[in-house]
Amino acid sequence: MKSGRYIGVMSGTSLDGVDVVLAAIDEHLVAQQASLSWPMPVALKEEVLAVCQGQTLTLAQLGRLDTRLGRLFADAVQALMKQEGLRPEDVMAVGCHGQTVWHEPQGDAPHSLQIGDNNQITARTGVTVVGDFRRRDMALGGQGAPLVPAFHQALLAHPVERRMVLNIGGIANLSLLIPHQPVRGFDTGPGNMLMDAWIWRQKGKPYDKDAAWAMQGKVTLPLLQQFLSDPYFAAPAPKSTGREYFNYGWLERQLAGFPGLAPEDVQATLTELTAVSISEQVLLNGGCERLLVCGGGSRNPLLMARLAALLPGIEVSSTDEAGISGDDMEALAFAWLAYRTLSGLPGNLPSVTGATSSSVLGAIYPANPVNNQS
Repeated sequence: MKSGRYIGVMSGTSLDGVDVVLAAIDEHLVAQQASLSWPMPVALKEEVLAVCQGQTLTLAQLGRLDTRLGRLFADAVQALMKQEGLRPEDVMAVGCHGQTVWHEPQGDAPHSLQIGDNNQITARTGVTVVGDFRRRDMALGGQGAPLVPAFHQALLAHPVERRMVLNIGGIANLSLLIPHQPVRGFDTGPGNMLMDAWIWRQKGKPYDKDAAWAMQGKVTLPLLQQFLSDPYFAAPAPKSTGREYFNYGWLERQLAGFPGLAPEDVQATLTELTAVSISEQVLLNGGCERLLVCGGGSRNPLLMARLAALLPGIEVSSTDEAGISGDDMEALAFAWLAYRTLSGLPGNLPSVTGATSSSVLGAIYPANPVNNQS
């Protein structure tokens, strides 16, 4: 087993910055030691948004963005290493998810594209990088997502308590940790993505802090029903989605039949969409005793209150209360997946993704041996 210190890097669909964590990992333990959030420059965020929603683009555009994101991830890793006084030889590997710009698990040639050149990270930090985690699972017939349920199982499963772990990032995903059953998990649909897109277009703010704007509005029931009529919500698992599907264009098409709605009412209805689409899936899958919530959405007081109201009898709480920072969960998961890859251990769960078998995941970008680094 390749025990030691690992760094995890996550830049999610919400594009709110790069989460970087340091953890000591062995076969029994994942102990978080440090973290930081590295901002994504607005210009770079807009470059990503310009390519990931079905727009036409040039290969030059894609190549430049790949390099710029790689440099951003390298800067974030270097900042954490400097903060903690780490040398390259102190870190076993960096697990970097990359920035998803397209995810298409259906069709005759399923694919998922995460960019951010890992060579940039290895070259600039002197640390081995593991990346490209999703495509091996897809090559085995899986969705390639979500990959975090395996990590949720390792850290948060309980021998008798029915638990579910909910990550509310740009997209929301649910892990079902039911005793004596194979772990299952899937994307429920939009998490923060549509709420963030709406307030960005309407008010130029990156997100609705403390749900202040949504709380000024009222839920518009016919609009909520229109949202929920999208076939994704009723589709069976395994399933996964992203910004290529649930984006501002999707929202505009839904709003076409509802002219003149107050913008804060749209925001309130989008918040309710996230809460209802999640709670319906929790209940359809037999409910649980405890719903542990992580990701940026766990900091949204209206969303958390609505989840608790829609799920009577279920304890809804942040993963922070179980000892794992809700803000760092996904970055930790990719540090753990890097450990699994270097140790020759599988990282996917076929019961989650639909792959034909479990497999070691990812591609390794090896650092130069310490004694021959110039």
